[in-house]
Amino acid sequence: MSRTTQHPTVSTGEARPRPRWLKALGDASPPDSLEIDGRPHRLVEVFKHDSWAATSLYIDEAGTRRVVKLHRKQSAFGVPLSWVGLMTARRESTMLGALSDLPGIPELSGPVAIGGAVQRNGVAREFVEGHPLGDRERVGDDFFPALDRLLKTMHGRRIVYVDLHKRENVLVDAHGRPCLFDFQIGARWPRWLPAGFVFGLLTASDDYHMRKHWARCRPDQYAADATTGTVPPPWWIRAHRLVARPIREMRRRLLVRIGVRTGRGRVESERFAEHALRSTPPSDRQAA
Repeated sequence: MSRTTQHPTVSTGEARPRPRWLKALGDASPPDSLEIDGRPHRLVEVFKHDSWAATSLYIDEAGTRRVVKLHRKQSAFGVPLSWVGLMTARRESTMLGALSDLPGIPELSGPVAIGGAVQRNGVAREFVEGHPLGDRERVGDDFFPALDRLLKTMHGRRIVYVDLHKRENVLVDAHGRPCLFDFQIGARWPRWLPAGFVFGLLTASDDYHMRKHWARCRPDQYAADATTGTVPPPWWIRAHRLVARPIREMRRRLLVRIGVRTGRGRVESERFAEHALRSTPPSDRQAA
């Protein structure tokens, strides 16, 4: 097995690697070896290295695979940003720990250390065999009911996923069951703060995106709008899109201008696109 496998993207064109300020670890890469809960592991594959984190697959001597996410350390234009990585790592670790007893949530694997030094920006979890949910993939009858139950339990524990609009964030495991694993931008609502209007919008947004995927993948179970063929978004989703879409297009144009992406600036045009998009057939890709 090779040290690391960085598959080519679908369309590299003239794209260049990301500059250091657009990578969580700067010019550094995930290390060839590290320790998880005191046990040595070696690098197998780098899944993704973007502005927020470097996510990689490691394996120990017994053949157990674990996913390690090293959150941001790199500064940008002289502005220290390691505090961002510490914050997102703490958030992800806290939420995974709070949900690890639920089916569909991978367990934490223990502290991450490099050369004996614990990495406060590192989070390790158990590897789940599976693939990202495909566009209109016909999953099993209980897949979306199980995902619905998982979300309801999470919301009951005052945790919202937030990032469910990305279909590739839903994993179909080896048994055809749903799994949620990336809690980098999730939110845990404080116990002392009443679960009012804002919390209601966040949980309803999770529900909307789940039902949107449900209607596309299993229309026989969840009927979409007869006119549009989709699940109509609520008003706050439409309002968010009015702001988010221009910002997304501006970001794409910037990445094309600096040569990191080509064409229309979609993520799959990067020289080293994220693993979920490398693993998904072109016809199944969702705009990033």
